[in-house]
Amino acid sequence: MTDLRNYSLVTAAYWGFTLTDGALRMLVLLHFYELGYSAVQIAFLFLLYEFCGVVTNLVGGWVGSHMGLKVTLFAGMALQVVALSALAMLDPSWSVALSVAYVMGAQALSGIAKDLTKMSSKSAIKVLVPEDADSALFKWVALLTGSKNALKGAGFFLGGVLLTWIGFRGSLLVMAGALALVLLATLVSLPREIGMAKQKTEFSAILSQSRDINLLSAARLFLFGSRDIWFVVGLPVFLAASLGWSHTEVGGFLALWVIGYGGVQALAPGLLKGMLGGGTPRGGTASCGAFALAVLTALIAVGVSLELSPWLTVVSGLALFGLIFAVNSSVHSYLVLAYTESDQAALNVGFYYMANAMGRLIGTLLSGVVFQMAGLAGCLWVSAAFVMAAALLSMKLPRGRIVKAA
Repeated sequence: MTDLRNYSLVTAAYWGFTLTDGALRMLVLLHFYELGYSAVQIAFLFLLYEFCGVVTNLVGGWVGSHMGLKVTLFAGMALQVVALSALAMLDPSWSVALSVAYVMGAQALSGIAKDLTKMSSKSAIKVLVPEDADSALFKWVALLTGSKNALKGAGFFLGGVLLTWIGFRGSLLVMAGALALVLLATLVSLPREIGMAKQKTEFSAILSQSRDINLLSAARLFLFGSRDIWFVVGLPVFLAASLGWSHTEVGGFLALWVIGYGGVQALAPGLLKGMLGGGTPRGGTASCGAFALAVLTALIAVGVSLELSPWLTVVSGLALFGLIFAVNSSVHSYLVLAYTESDQAALNVGFYYMANAMGRLIGTLLSGVVFQMAGLAGCLWVSAAFVMAAALLSMKLPRGRIVKAA
C-alpha cells in the first residue's frame, strides 16, 4: 500500500520549493529585461543554473542512494534559501559584468537546489509506491509532477506580482523566509532512510548501464531542450517587446501556460487510459506524442513566420503545445521509474534528470542566441527539430512488457 503520510510530506516540501523556483525565474528575467539587458545576456544569467543542474543530478543520485533522500531533499531546500538571500544582496550600482557574474553564481546555487529537490522527490515516489503496481505508480508520479508544474506556473505569476508590489529585493527576502518555514516544518517528519540503497554502489556507477534508460534520457534531453528554446527567453521577451505586455501580463500568461501544463500532466493517466486500453505507457506512447509535437511546432513556426495573428499562433498554438508536451513528459516520468528497481531509483532518476537538465541548459543558451538572430520563429523551428530528434530516439524504446533495469 502506498505510504500516503510520507508521500504527502515529500509533495508538500516539493510544492513549497517549486513556488519559489518559478517566482525566482520570473523575477530575474523581468528585472534584468527592465534594466536593459539583451536576450543573450539574460540567457547567460540562467546558464550556470542549468549547468549545475546537470552535475547535481549526476552526483546527487549517488549521494541519495548512500545517505538517503531526506538528506538530499532538505539540502536542496536549504541551498535555495541561501540563494534567494544572496540575490537579495545584489547592488544596483554594480557594473553589468559584476552583476551578471554575481547573479550567475547565486543562480548556480539555486540550480543545485532545484535538482537536488526534484531528484529526491521523484525518487522517493518509487520507494513509497509498492512494487508491481505500475498503474498506481503512473498515477502517483503524474500527480506529483502535474501539481509541481501547476505550482511552478503559480510561481511565475507570483514573481511578476511581487516584482510590481515590493520590488526585486523585497520579493526575494519574503520568499527566502517562507521557504525556511517550510523547511523547518517538514525537517523532523521524514524518516532518514528513505531511498538508501541496500547495496552501496561505486561512484563510477553514476552513469547508467541500462540501454532503455540511456535512450529515454537522450529523448528527454531533446524534449526539454525543445521547450526551453522558445520558453525561457524568446517568448517572454517577445511578449514584452513585440506585444507590449506588462510584467504582470507576461508573468500571468506564462503562469497559466505552466499551470495548464501541470494540470494535464496530473490527468495524463486518465487521458491515456482509453488510448492504451487500460494499460500503462510504453515506448510507442512516447514516440507518437513526440512526432505529433514536432508537427505542431513546425505549424506554429510557419504561422509566426507569416505574421499571422499572435493570438492564433503564439497564444493558442503554444497552449496546444503545452497539452501534448505535458502528456509526453508525464509518460517519460513514468517510464524512467518503470525501467528501474526501487533500490537503484536515486541513481537512475539522477542520471535521467541529468539529461533533462542538459536539455534545459542547451535550450536556455539557444533561446537567447536564436531569438536575437532569428526571432521567435527561429526559436520555434529549432524547437521542432529537437522534438523530432526526441521522437526518433523514442522509437527505439521497448514496445512490449517493460524489463526493469538493475
